[in-house]
Amino acid sequence: MTAAQSVERRFLILRALRWFPTGLTLPVMVLLMTERGFSLAEIGMIGAAQGLMVLLLELPTGGLADALGRRPVLLVATGVELVALALFVVAHTFWLLVTVRLLQGVHRALESGPLDAWYVDATLAADPDTDIERGMSRGGVVLGVAIAGGALLAGGLVALDPVPGIEALAVPLLVAAVLRIVELAAVWLLMTEVRDPLGWSALRRSVTAVPAVIRDAIGAVRASGVLIGLLAVELFWGFGMNTFETLLPPRLAEVAGGADSAAALLGPASSAAWLVSAAGAAAIPWVTRRLGSAATGAGLHVFQGLTVVAMAVAAGPAGVIVAYLATYGIHGAANPVYVGLLHREVAADHRTTVLSVTSMASQSSGALGGIALGWMADITGLTPAMVAGAVVLALAAPLYLPAHRAERRRSSVPVTV
Repeated sequence: MTAAQSVERRFLILRALRWFPTGLTLPVMVLLMTERGFSLAEIGMIGAAQGLMVLLLELPTGGLADALGRRPVLLVATGVELVALALFVVAHTFWLLVTVRLLQGVHRALESGPLDAWYVDATLAADPDTDIERGMSRGGVVLGVAIAGGALLAGGLVALDPVPGIEALAVPLLVAAVLRIVELAAVWLLMTEVRDPLGWSALRRSVTAVPAVIRDAIGAVRASGVLIGLLAVELFWGFGMNTFETLLPPRLAEVAGGADSAAALLGPASSAAWLVSAAGAAAIPWVTRRLGSAATGAGLHVFQGLTVVAMAVAAGPAGVIVAYLATYGIHGAANPVYVGLLHREVAADHRTTVLSVTSMASQSSGALGGIALGWMADITGLTPAMVAGAVVLALAAPLYLPAHRAERRRSSVPVTV
C-alpha cells in the first residue's frame, strides 16, 4: 500500500465514524422534541441557536485549524458533540435544548473542514499527482452509506426500545454518544500530523496567528475569480437545499394524506436517499473524466433543479419519493465535484479557513432560504415555493464558468520533462 493509499483509507474510516452517529440522530431529534411537548415554532427557535453559533465561529475556528493543526481541533469538536448528545438525552426544558444546539453549533463550526483539509494536504504531500477528486468521491460514498446505516439502526433501536427508563426515541442519541467516544480514539490514532510540539507558547502563537490567517484567506478568495464563483455557488445551493431538506416532509404529507402516513414513508425513504447519494458520489468520477469537473458541476445543478420541480408537481407519494431519491443522487454527485474544484484553488495554509467561508455562506443562505421559502409556502402553497427554490438551485450553474476556464487553461499547459 502506498502512502497516499494509506492516507485515503484512514480518511474514509474517520469519515464513516463522523457520519454514522449523525445518521442515528437525524431521524429522531425533531420527533423527540415533539414528544417532549415542544411546538414546531419552539423547535425552530431551538434549531436557530445552532445556525447562529456556526455563523459566529466558522471563520475563527477555520483559522484556528489552519494555525494550530487539524487534529487537535477535530478532537475538541468531537468532544463537544459528545457532551451535546449526552445533554440531549436528558434535556426536557427549552433552555437546556438551546444549550444542546449551541454546543452542536460549536461542533459544526470546529469540524467543518479539518478532516478534508488534512486528507488533501497529507495526500498531496505523499503524491502530488494523486487524484484527490477520487478520494473525495469515495468520501461521499462513505458519508451516504454511513448516514443511511445510522438511520436504519435508529429505526430498529426505536422499535426495540432496549434501554429501560429512557424514551425509545432517545436511545439512538445515547448510542451516538458512545460512538463519538470511538471517534475520539480513532482521530487520536489515525489522523497523524507533522506539527511543532504543542506547548503553551505554541498554543499562544497559534491563537494570535488566527486573525492573520483569516485575513489572508479572505484576501485569497477576493483575488480569485474561481473562488468567488464557487462561493456564490454555495450561496445559491444553501438557499435551494431547503426544498428537499425542509419542504419535503410537508409536501409528502400533502400527497400522502397526512403527517402520520408521511412519517411512515419518510424513514425508509431517507435511508434510501442517502444510499442513492452514495451511488451518485461513486459514479461521478467517470463523468468528470469525460466532461471536466466544472462542466459536470454546472450540469448537476440544472438537473437538481429539475428533480426538485418534479417533487413539487408529482401527483402522488410514489412520484414525490422517486423525485426525492433522484435529487439526493445528484446532491451526492455534486458535492465531491464542488469540493475538488475548491481544493484545487486553495493553498494548504488557508485550506480550512476557506472551507469555513463556504460553510458560513451555506449556513447563512440556508437560514435565509428557510425563512423565505417557508413564508412563500404559507402564502402561495408548497408547490410554488419548491419551484422557486428549484430555480435558485439551477441559477448556480453559470457560476462554474470561471472554474471551467481555469480548468481548460490547466489542461492546455504543456507538460515539460
